[in-house]
Order: sequence, then C-alpha cells, then structure tokens
Amino acid sequence: MADAGVKSVPTRPYDDQRPGTSGLRKPVSTFQQRHYLENYVQSIFGSGALSRAAPLVIGGDGRYHSGPALQTVAKMAAANDFPVLLVGQGGLLSTPAASCVIRKRAAAGAILLTASHNRGGAGGDFGGKVNLANGGPAPNPIMQAIFAASQRIRSYRTLDQSDLNLERIGLTTLGHTRVEIFDPVADYAALMESLFDFDRLSRLLSGDRFRLRYDAMHAITGPYAQEILVRRLGAPCGSVVNGLPRPDFGGLQPDPNPTHARALLEAMFRSDAPDFGAASDGDGDRHMILGRGVFVTPSDGLAVMAANATAVPAYARGIAGIARSMPTSRAVDHVARALGVPCYVTPTGWKYFVALLDRGLINLCGEESFGAGSSHIREKDGLWAVSPRDRPCHHHRPRVKRRTRCWPASIAPAVLST
Repeated sequence: MADAGVKSVPTRPYDDQRPGTSGLRKPVSTFQQRHYLENYVQSIFGSGALSRAAPLVIGGDGRYHSGPALQTVAKMAAANDFPVLLVGQGGLLSTPAASCVIRKRAAAGAILLTASHNRGGAGGDFGGKVNLANGGPAPNPIMQAIFAASQRIRSYRTLDQSDLNLERIGLTTLGHTRVEIFDPVADYAALMESLFDFDRLSRLLSGDRFRLRYDAMHAITGPYAQEILVRRLGAPCGSVVNGLPRPDFGGLQPDPNPTHARALLEAMFRSDAPDFGAASDGDGDRHMILGRGVFVTPSDGLAVMAANATAVPAYARGIAGIARSMPTSRAVDHVARALGVPCYVTPTGWKYFVALLDRGLINLCGEESFGAGSSHIREKDGLWAVSPRDRPCHHHRPRVKRRTRCWPASIAPAVLST
C-alpha cells in the first residue's frame, strides 16, 4: 500500500545474523550498529514467516535498548503493510503472554525483543525472537530462511513518522496501520484464571497458613506476579520481590538458578523461610522452584506436575501424554507409566514440544533447563509452572520419597523415586 511516509533505506548485509533456536542474541553494542536491527527485522518480513493478513504482536522484556528498538520494529511493520499491530503497554510483554495473545487474537505471530536470561544493561545483551501463528517459536527452517534473507538484503522499508506513545492504552495509527496499545497482563491473567481454581487459591494465599516468596529478578514477570499472586489471589504485599522491571535487571542476571537467584536460595534455607519460593527469568518462560530447605530440580518438578495434573481444573479429565527433552531425567517416564499415558522424548528445543502439542499428543512438557509448559499456550511458561493450589489429591500417584500437599507439580517439595 503506497504511503508518502514510507521510505526505502539502502543497506548491506551483516554476516553474523544467523539466528539460534531462540532468535538472534548479541551484545547491545552489536544491535546498535547502523542498520543492524533493521536488517534483521526486514529479513524476518522477507522470509515469509509472518502473514500480512493478520495482526502482528510486538513486545519484549523491557531490557536496555528496548524502547528505540520497539519503535523501529513498529515503523518497519507498518511500512511492510501489516494492517494491525498489537503492542504491549510500555513495550512490555512476556514470552508466555505473547503466545497467549497470538492464539487468543488470531495474530500472524510476534516479534519479541528479548535475550531471555542473558544480562541486560548497556554492557549486556539484546535480542529478537519470532513466534508464529500457533504461538510457538519459529522452527529451524524459518530461522534459516531469515538468515538467507539477511545475506541478500539491499534495503529495508520504514516509516518517516513520530514515535508511538507506548504508555497510553488505546488505538492509534502508523501510516495506514492500526496500532492497539494493550494491557500486557490482562489476557494472560484471564487465561490463568481459566486454568486454576482461583477461589480455592485465594483462600490459601490470603491466609497465614502458607507463605510464598516470588523473585521476579527485576524482569518481565514482576507485573504479572503482582496482578495474579497479590491482586487476584490475595498473597500479602511483599510476597513478590524485585517486581519492578528494570533495563539492567537491577544488576542481576535474570537466570533463575541457584547461582543467580542466590538471595532467594538463602531466604528459603533460613529457619523462618516461607513455605514456597520461586523465580522466573528475563522474558518469563523459565522458572526455579524451592520449598522450605528444598531445591526442586526441573526434572523432578516436571514429574510431580504430571503426577498431580488432574488436581488442576484444566486437566481434571486427564492428560493425553507427556514429553521431556532427552537430557531431562527419567523420573517423568515412571509417572507416565503409572498413569498409563505415553511419554515422548525429544531433542532439546521447545519447537519439538510444539509439534506434539499441535497434534494433541501431549498436555504437559518440560526440559532440563528450567522450562515447563502445557497445552494452554505454545511456549514454556514460568509463572504457570509455579502457580500453587490447595486441593487434595485422591487419584493414583507414583511413589514419592515424601508425601506433600498437592501443590502443582513443579512446586511440590518432593523427589520421585526412580
């Protein structure tokens, strides 16, 4: 569609724009090179990965350089004839929430400005990943097509127009493109409320019999945890720590593991520790779980989640199957055998789980690197994985070394006997 504000800018290829399994991640200084981000974004559009017939979702984890980068992506999308852009308020949108929005609003996919659990700040990393219309990450053939397009690029299209006001929810325009600035938490929170029994959860979390500590690591899940755990479920103020997203993640590396979430680890091993501790990473798709004096490995978390799946209303009728990555321990294999459902073993990479989810073969999946998810979206989901519940289990469950209240799987402080 012709527009006086559209301009074509000459450029030349960079030879280091081959995306990995989760998009392109580089130091901030690399993305600040002349035309570097523009080349990558135009190559995404030139790869054919995203249909122009549906909205495009744009957002990210709010790390350093996100503001100007998001304006660049939005203007280029408008110049490349996307009819509608859905942009998270403030440019914020967690990776799981993006998958939710794509699926709920029948979008073409998303461009997410994140480098996941890598460091932020001016001396840290930046990145961009692509999710497709099913809500899942782009598979290898798409990534290869993006790289091929980046090696033959000679120009990119953008709009000569003022920046968007990202703070004001509502409708605006970029050229002929309609832009909706939306609440990045609302759709995701509504989805969580449809999966879990929020009435029962609120009775648990708003009392004094169960205390939690959720460390958002100054990354994207802070606003999500505040809305869901505190506002909707009634957990006391202060239950969410480091909840304000910061461009440098408060000097932390937003990687939820015992090394980088040491403050949470130490708090959970004190004599006055809360009952439950959790953390999520930069873009909200990974998680770490701790009980009082207990560290729950990702392998054990997935196994306990599967063992207790039917205690969650969304999975009350049972699950079709489970999948794990090859390096993940065999604990969940024993659970699958006890439940009489198949357990699929895949190479590492969320796209392999997405293929099984799209075919309806599994409902739960997880990998060794602190990621777990289910059929509710097509991404790993850190906050979903750690959502507690207060419901007794009466169904058959595999042997465990220690019986616990039936928290959803990944938070139960139990280790399955293998």
